[in-house]
Amino acid sequence: MTPPTLVTPRLLLTPHRAEDLDALAAIWADPNVVRHISGKPSSRQESWFRMLGFAGLWPILGYGYWAVREKSSGRFMGDVGFADFARPIEPSIAGIPEAGWVLASWAHGQGFATEALSAALAWLDQHHIDQSVCLINKDNQASLRVAEKTGYIKTADVTAGLEDTVLLTRNRR
Repeated sequence: MTPPTLVTPRLLLTPHRAEDLDALAAIWADPNVVRHISGKPSSRQESWFRMLGFAGLWPILGYGYWAVREKSSGRFMGDVGFADFARPIEPSIAGIPEAGWVLASWAHGQGFATEALSAALAWLDQHHIDQSVCLINKDNQASLRVAEKTGYIKTADVTAGLEDTVLLTRNRR
């Protein structure tokens, strides 16, 4: 399965392309972007592996990540989607799509994350997937607001390599 293209008023969610690497690597190397994700900027090679992983999710799981693009210009601005990262946490989230999103610093604070995640969740709902989760650092207030606006509710505080992380759950609408 390959990701379908999703269209919102301001965004295009498309499959990743090899030519996205420079922009994707710049985003994941930005300390401001990764501050609440890993705290460690990614190398170009790590970003390449990440992008290959995004592409590999679709044929294995039937869902995955999209490249988020500005509709008016086609400019790559980040990633949004779902994965199963086989995280060893309690409560277990094995087999439940885990939502994630990351946008370039220039795109922060403009509602793009909520718009992109809402489109991805509508796709998930249309495919009769009953539940999804997300893990967010408790200090990442911006992402916690995006999660809340899109229907996620706090389920638990989790650790096991994910210090100070909140598990949120959303049921299909």
